[in-house]
Amino acid sequence: QRVHVLPQTVLYIADAETFSGHEECHEQKKARKRNSKETAIALEKLLPKRCQVLGLVTPGIVVTPMGSSSNQPQEIEEGEAGFALLFPKIDGVKIHTFHFSKDLKNRVFDESKFAEAGLKNNPDLRVVLLFGYNSWKSGATRFLHQIVNPLNEKSIILAGGQVESFTSLTSENNNAQPGDACGVVGLAFSGPQIQSATVLLDQDVADERTAEAAMQRLKAANIPERNTIGFMFACVGRGYRHYKTKRNMEADAFRKFFPNVPLFGFFGHGEIGCDRIVTGNFVLRECNDIKDDLLHGYTTVMTLIHLGLTK
Repeated sequence: QRVHVLPQTVLYIADAETFSGHEECHEQKKARKRNSKETAIALEKLLPKRCQVLGLVTPGIVVTPMGSSSNQPQEIEEGEAGFALLFPKIDGVKIHTFHFSKDLKNRVFDESKFAEAGLKNNPDLRVVLLFGYNSWKSGATRFLHQIVNPLNEKSIILAGGQVESFTSLTSENNNAQPGDACGVVGLAFSGPQIQSATVLLDQDVADERTAEAAMQRLKAANIPERNTIGFMFACVGRGYRHYKTKRNMEADAFRKFFPNVPLFGFFGHGEIGCDRIVTGNFVLRECNDIKDDLLHGYTTVMTLIHLGLTK
């Protein structure tokens, strides 16, 4: 099959069962358990060598099926599921991966690493998607605060959540970190043409009316909807259990207000984000010096990222 545009950056997310499922072992004629590393290596072999790849494992998946951006997004809380977003080279947009691992010998994070990762002294930085992993480890929450707090500026959209693990990060040697380490991985989007907005659905959002009211707030940001991606980062405690057995509530509310924007994301163990708009020189609550609370539980963060209009 002819490929006319090669990906430069890939974000793929799958549930744990997909990464540790069974495959046939022909020599022994029985199924054997795959490990996530084997699956990740097999996926990376399908991609160009210079492609940046970030792979995450999460408890549940939010995905818009292939075929059309207007297909109905699905909240898949149980069973195998996954997706991959392939970003080509985009004029005026730079997307790069980053990784900060907790140093067991040093309680203080070296903030010079932000500049090395392009997250400081970068006037074109617009969006940072952050994913904490191994959040159950001692000191993981404190470390996440050390990463998020210095980046909490009104001119930057921060969104994401706590995942179970990361399986791919081709920008570095995966063997460099022990499997029980904790840290933060992510994607940074830089470029003056990028526009973005986030809204937080807190614990009080528990029915169709309040979910749609949150989407109206996101719609009011007036982010262009062409060449735009939606992300949904939700707590595992939400979904159909939170909405009294009604499935797909938040994804359906998103589709009602954004009929042509594809929605992707996951159910995780904690959420990162707040109500914020970044469009050119306009920033929501620009004159408010109070720092937004970005770390949450039992919430959902909805995000729009507009990558600019193609010529």
